[in-house]
Amino acid sequence: MKIFHSIKDFSSPKKTILTLGTFDGVHVGHKKILERIIQNTANKKYESLVLTFFPHPRMVLQEQSEIKLLNTIPEKINLLEKIGIENLVIHPFDETFSRLTAEEFVSTVLVDQFHIHKIIIGHDHRFGRNRTANIDDLINFGKQYGFEVEQISVQEINDLSVSSTKIRNALLEGNMNLANEYLGYDYFLTGTIFKGKQLGRTIGFPTANLKIEENYKLIPLNGVYIVKSTIDQKTVYGMMNIGFNPTVKGESLSIEIHYLDFDADLYDQKVTVSILKYLRPEEKFNSIDTLKKQLQKDKEATIAYIKGLK
Repeated sequence: MKIFHSIKDFSSPKKTILTLGTFDGVHVGHKKILERIIQNTANKKYESLVLTFFPHPRMVLQEQSEIKLLNTIPEKINLLEKIGIENLVIHPFDETFSRLTAEEFVSTVLVDQFHIHKIIIGHDHRFGRNRTANIDDLINFGKQYGFEVEQISVQEINDLSVSSTKIRNALLEGNMNLANEYLGYDYFLTGTIFKGKQLGRTIGFPTANLKIEENYKLIPLNGVYIVKSTIDQKTVYGMMNIGFNPTVKGESLSIEIHYLDFDADLYDQKVTVSILKYLRPEEKFNSIDTLKKQLQKDKEATIAYIKGLK
């Protein structure tokens, strides 16, 4: 997949069939549109193109917005590449770009820069300054400028009943079953393992501490989860705690993974942690011994869950 970090950087000898949006999560609803793009470019006459934006428009246009995103940019790139998209444009979203009128966007971006043959979008797509233009306007522009418009029907989207907002809410409630069903994959965190206080090692539950660089990445509800990672091409299961470690008076949010049957040095390695199931809330225990007993119960529940997967 070719990646461009500005609309102006894009070039192709072929006309394009494209879609546009934030695509946060690249969830099952997004995939309906993306798979249609792939189908339309299967004959190689046209190239597939996704136009997305960063920062998220709400980060720029809503001063009080503290929106957290389901994917970091590298994660989104990886998901779109797996689907088979040929070209990805990640355009910097700013106030200047937001002030383009609908016709300016169509003529200068879609027509002049992307040489559009066809655009495929959802039924409720709005665009242009203040998001005033809708699908009917886009169809009229298509007639004017000579490109096709294909709309994913409201029925298809409603059948899925999915949105990035619903997924964010599910994750913040610890509802991994619903979040993963809507995503079409297990929600994951990507970060670097760093050396912590090593308290877990002293009680028989050594943990890998995960640092996520991107502060806009959504972290699910505090608590204990069953997780898995692929390390050295092997699937390794474990349990993860998100929280403040109140039993040992932790002062900042930490993400710690105790991998089962695994004892390799992961320091400074980048690891992806897929979250399978929410086990329980984070608790403050009266003693380290009580904490150890609970961790043993968590481990037994994790092992039982893994056996059920096989």
